[in-house]
Amino acid sequence: MFSYSYRTSRPVTSELLDNLEEGLYDKDRMIADLLGWMSERDVAEFARANDYIVAQDEDEYDGQPDEAQEWESFDPDC
Repeated sequence: MFSYSYRTSRPVTSELLDNLEEGLYDKDRMIADLLGWMSERDVAEFARANDYIVAQDEDEYDGQPDEAQEWESFDPDC
C-alpha cells in the first residue's frame, strides 16, 4: 500500500517549519509575510475554517454595508 509522507509531498513547507522550529525565522514576520502574500479571499477562508473569525453569516447584522458594498456603490462623480 502507499503511505503518505508529509515531508515528501510538502518539502518546502517541511523545510520552513524545520527552520522556524530551529529559530532561524521570526514567527511574527513569517505570519505577516504569509498573510500579505495570500489573497484576501484566501485569508478569509483560512480564518473562518480555523475559527479565527466568525463567518459573516453567523455575525449579527448591524444594518451597515461592508467595505466591498461601500466601494461597489461608490460614484466618483459625486
